[in-house]
Amino acid sequence: MEKAIEINNLHVSYYGKEVIQDISFSLGKGKLIGIIGPNGAGKSTMMKAILGLIPKDYGEVKIHGKEIKTMRKNIAYVPQRSDLDWDFPINVIDTVLLGTYPQLGLFRRPGKKEKKWARECLEKVGMEKFAKHQIGELSGGQQQRVFLARALAQRAEMFFLDEPFVGIDVASEQTIINILKQLRDEGKTVFVIHHDLSKVEDYFDDLILINKKLIQSGPVRDVFQRETMTRAYQTNFPFMNMEVGV
Repeated sequence: MEKAIEINNLHVSYYGKEVIQDISFSLGKGKLIGIIGPNGAGKSTMMKAILGLIPKDYGEVKIHGKEIKTMRKNIAYVPQRSDLDWDFPINVIDTVLLGTYPQLGLFRRPGKKEKKWARECLEKVGMEKFAKHQIGELSGGQQQRVFLARALAQRAEMFFLDEPFVGIDVASEQTIINILKQLRDEGKTVFVIHHDLSKVEDYFDDLILINKKLIQSGPVRDVFQRETMTRAYQTNFPFMNMEVGV
């Protein structure tokens, strides 16, 4: 199986305190991959370090066998909604158009082809009627759909989403997971930081389970076991209706 991602000995610190340590794993292409672990486990830190958004102490990150800096145009990132400035004066269609810039090249601006593609991406997430609305006027679920449309507009091969289902309505969550599964079926690789353990088996093919360190990675059936989960969350809990920390 061709590897989508290879991480070797990843360490990250904040203000001299190590947040994640000695994380190593590799996973294949064309998978929908959940990143899970308890509160403060370092899930967002790991994702940002993989993408080069924050510095790492040391460690190696390879995407499709290449350094991250050579793969940026092929990677789309959807941050947590809490990390975004919703007061910034930009409308929905212009937000989605931002996703076309990585493929345009230096000093080029979106033209008719890009604008048509941006509208198609909005249609995919069911937000075409809101094209001229200001992004700050939308509900949480609508905002998340728009930022997924922006990621789709990038025509990326790999997608990273940080807690896309937090604070959104059920219909938006179903729309988003259906699109992510479709991307997977098209051969794309999708990483999702997720906290609702009751949906893990339905949503993901593989899991990365961490708590400061890697606990285990691989197929859901192997990782999502009572013994492994107890080791990660440091508590014993039933496996039905689980909702354990973001």
